Amino acid sequence: MRRPDEEPGSIPPVPGPVDPAVLGALLRRHGWHRRGGAPGRYARWTPPGAAGPGTSLLVPESRAYPDSDDLIGEALTALARSAAPSARDVLVSLAVPSDEVRWWREVPEGPAGTASWAEQEHLRGAAHRMLLAGALAARGPAGHHGARHRRQALACLDGVLVEPARGGGLTAFVPAATARAAVVQLYAALNAVRDAVDYQRTTGGMEAFDAAVNAGVSRELTESLVALVRGSEGARVALAWAPGAGVPEGCAARPEPVDFSPGDLPALRAAGGRYLGGEPSVSVRVTGAVVRLRRPEPRGPGLVRLRVLAGAEVAHVRVELDEEAYRIAGHAHLVGLPIRVVGRLESRDGFRRIRGAHDVAPVQVDDAERDRLMKSLQENVDFFEEACGTEAGPAPQ
Repeated sequence: MRRPDEEPGSIPPVPGPVDPAVLGALLRRHGWHRRGGAPGRYARWTPPGAAGPGTSLLVPESRAYPDSDDLIGEALTALARSAAPSARDVLVSLAVPSDEVRWWREVPEGPAGTASWAEQEHLRGAAHRMLLAGALAARGPAGHHGARHRRQALACLDGVLVEPARGGGLTAFVPAATARAAVVQLYAALNAVRDAVDYQRTTGGMEAFDAAVNAGVSRELTESLVALVRGSEGARVALAWAPGAGVPEGCAARPEPVDFSPGDLPALRAAGGRYLGGEPSVSVRVTGAVVRLRRPEPRGPGLVRLRVLAGAEVAHVRVELDEEAYRIAGHAHLVGLPIRVVGRLESRDGFRRIRGAHDVAPVQVDDAERDRLMKSLQENVDFFEEACGTEAGPAPQ
């Protein structure tokens, strides 16, 4: 996630014509007050706390008003020059039509209402993990996603911008065009996990967390909530939809904030453990490049790490091989060929280990891929030197 001021210029430019209705909705969302105007023609808006006499914006009711372009241009210029913190949020939302996600943590404030560096980093880390959990859930429900779809989910969040929220906390501007599905899924998951926690605290039962998986709840989400709440007196997550993109189907127009307290932590931690241990193993046929070999003796079985090319939605897997299969993997690594292996992909550490491996064989690839694999071997030769034990030695026999 990036801050808007990490882009060229302090505030992203507002592209194309601005819809007056969208501008008015954003001003209202960010605490500006409508102070009259000419009904049916334009409205006058003043910032939160009225930053002095004469501080106001004239916003037309629609683009049908004769001077609408001039008024909107003047309003945008005034926003760019305004000292009100909310003015920047409005401009960012206009520049990148975004759903907004806001997080707050109840912690002791520093001098003049400031927050410590460590607190801001803690909040930012928890927020990032929560958005990632939403993006993962948008690709399909799972109690524990692990490494599956992680690269695609991170890529989905690449355009997210963040700003400190008014009154403390953090706001993420999530582009509605590319990442709305992640926010919609997060909306459903937060409400489902809130209900599941309440059920557990009331009855002691954990079965509500099982049903909540279909709503997007996962170990990744419960861990992000634990990180958000831990060390605070409570935490809140609020969402608001991009006015120009409309309200997603099945969602409330103005979602209620979702609150969590330190008393929720035991249920959240227990749910995370439940999700981690409940993922079933699956049969796979994986093709991968050998990037590491290790065995305790010069002969016998060993452990191989593969960079997955096909067959599983993970980046890397570890495979325990018998002596013959280990020799095949070592020779394939030497000549720059991937191997194919059949076995059961286990949920340990998020589907990262293949058990019962068999039918290990090298796979032919085109020259370009083979050259790339050979280059990877040269760059990671220290990994290969571990193949015969803790001391460097000859290639596997």
